[in-house]
Amino acid sequence: MEHITATTGKARYKTIIHSSDHAITGDEPVHLGGQNLGMSPGELLCSSLASCTSITLRMYADRKEWNVTEITVKVTLHDEDKKNPSMHRVVEISGEIDEQQQTRLLAIANACPVHKLLSRGLEIRTEIKF
Repeated sequence: MEHITATTGKARYKTIIHSSDHAITGDEPVHLGGQNLGMSPGELLCSSLASCTSITLRMYADRKEWNVTEITVKVTLHDEDKKNPSMHRVVEISGEIDEQQQTRLLAIANACPVHKLLSRGLEIRTEIKF
């Protein structure tokens, strides 16, 4: 189970995000009133999909001993239409990969845990404490 704590103080929108071992800063861009001290929430969401995809592909390629030298995953969030938001993911793989391996790697990208979670949806339960 993943557990993250995000704390926002009086510094407008600057948020410190902690896991059990790491901390990062989240913020909003200047044009939205933030200080641009870290990634925005949408960027953090995209980074989850991008990093999970890249790691999953690396694990698979290593297990298969395929000659993959680099994996780059670019994710763009399209949320202008609030009723139909979408993400666009581009996976770039460098190395000696044939067409059959490319097809398999596409299937593996779609099997990464974050992709599966986002594409099937999830329930969010919220409680508030004072």
